[in-house]
Amino acid sequence: MKHRNLSRRHVLKGAGVLLAGSALSTRVMAAAPPAEAVTPDLIAAAKKEGKVIYYTSTDLPVAEKMAKAFEAKYPDIAVRVERTGAERVFQRIGQEYASNIHAVDVVNSSDAAHFVVWKRDGILAPYVPEEVAQFYPAEHRDADGQFASFRVFLSIIAYNTSLVKAEEAPKSFADLLDPRWKGKIVKGHPGYSGTIMTATYQMQRDLGWSFFEQLAKQNVMQVQSSTDPPKKLDLGERAVMADGNEYNIFQMKEAGRSVEPVYATEGSPLIVGPNGIFKAAPNPNAAKLFQAFCLGREAQQLIIDVGGLRSVHAQTQERAGRKPLKEIKTMKDDPAAVEREGEAIKTRYSKIFHV
Repeated sequence: MKHRNLSRRHVLKGAGVLLAGSALSTRVMAAAPPAEAVTPDLIAAAKKEGKVIYYTSTDLPVAEKMAKAFEAKYPDIAVRVERTGAERVFQRIGQEYASNIHAVDVVNSSDAAHFVVWKRDGILAPYVPEEVAQFYPAEHRDADGQFASFRVFLSIIAYNTSLVKAEEAPKSFADLLDPRWKGKIVKGHPGYSGTIMTATYQMQRDLGWSFFEQLAKQNVMQVQSSTDPPKKLDLGERAVMADGNEYNIFQMKEAGRSVEPVYATEGSPLIVGPNGIFKAAPNPNAAKLFQAFCLGREAQQLIIDVGGLRSVHAQTQERAGRKPLKEIKTMKDDPAAVEREGEAIKTRYSKIFHV
């Protein structure tokens, strides 16, 4: 297994996988398997297994709400949600597979580069739910049918409206370097969070490492998960977040909390979080049923309405009051580049911020 040493940032050589620098686009020699409908036979087989194990980096309340919705629809099948940061999810699976332990059925990661590695190592199972074939853009489903975009969101700037006036709030990443924000900024860490890893790659590519070198002089509060900056903001421990997930800010704002999203003029990093099934899944039929549910319209609308996430499913609708994704300037996703450069990014970042 190529990732036994857990160093997953290898140059892609001879793997037949070329991500086209946007979302999950791939070019490979093989074709995806035929799309599969959810049949009574699949449901019956899944019920016999009785459970599905889901490793995910999605915020726990969101993942649990989706799991409960699945259990309500299929009451004889229990979902066990194992939630941690994307980099920890990847490390855990690497350690388990290196020890020939196959515990996970379905995985979600906010670092799409993980799926480059898992696909290259040949441990993902091809499976195309009918709704993915019908309603997902080509760039958001693997050409071999091994994964598809479960969630899409942004890593954004945000501020506490009780501490910062709207007219004084930062409008760009460059604004975060203003001396007025010294000691008032919080941000996540790419060594823990796949969201922050992906965002850090895009930001250093578009803004340069000099941005982070200057930002480090602002006495930034460094936290781990992309879910942590919104929480620190909500608590008033910091006035501004430099990065962090958009969906927590949506949840908080819509609950009446004093937070406001900011879409940087330079562009906001785009985060794609795929779902995939493992070939060695201990509950293969329940895994298929759960994957089909996660990527179907019902669950996709749920993660929009309740979770604050975005969906690429053509039959979903964005929630009123949120800025539509098409109106936001975004940076370009590039999982293959994150795969190549991720270890170097973590090392350089840690050196700059002394963490």
